[in-house]
Amino acid sequence: MKSISANLNIMIKASEKASKILIRDFGEIENLQVSKKGPSDFVTNSDFKVEKIIMEELKKARPNYSFITEEAGIKKNEDIKNTWIIDPIDGTMNFLHGVPHFAISIALKSKDEIVCGLIYDPIKDEIFYAEKDNGAYFNNHRIRVSKKNDLDECLFATGGKLKNNPEILYRKTGSAALDMAYVAAGRFDGYFQNDLNLWDIAAGIIIIKEAGGVINDINLSKIEKLDVIASSPSISSKLIEKINNF
Repeated sequence: MKSISANLNIMIKASEKASKILIRDFGEIENLQVSKKGPSDFVTNSDFKVEKIIMEELKKARPNYSFITEEAGIKKNEDIKNTWIIDPIDGTMNFLHGVPHFAISIALKSKDEIVCGLIYDPIKDEIFYAEKDNGAYFNNHRIRVSKKNDLDECLFATGGKLKNNPEILYRKTGSAALDMAYVAAGRFDGYFQNDLNLWDIAAGIIIIKEAGGVINDINLSKIEKLDVIASSPSISSKLIEKINNF
């Protein structure tokens, strides 16, 4: 494995520290205080605690960097060219229902580009990370996207509602970040979803790219209503054609 940058090391340490809160609270899920944010979007005390820890740790190392986070929103600082993008619990509904499939997601945007990112599943102790021109990794092992080229043999991930049942095999897991990480690792062959938030996908963008995958152009100046189609190069055009015909 190539050596990692100071920024990525900071992100890993912050996620590992914050994960202790998630693991503890997940074990006491029935005691969590829950407040409703929307029809299908809930926030727990764990979200706020995890985000607070991550932000504090990142601020210690890079006090001037800005933030975009799910709970705190946009926090501009002296350095507006470098921005941490944080989702403290991607897969909140899974977390609330005791389903062990959720993750911490942290990315760093430098100017108009995601330059490093990590997705950490604390229950399975699986960490996916990447930085520009340095490859993508899963628990210190290099990862690559799937090499399949026949859609009939592929398994895709998606979220939300589909207007028509596509003629492809797909799963809805409840965590966009982990879906993208799984594409990078070859567990899923592709991922597609509409109306996502930047913090859902920022880390996944760089991880998929560095794993040899392809992803549609995403306007990183937007925070909401982002669409994603990601897969290996060998099936990208086939997947896009299939999605367009839904």
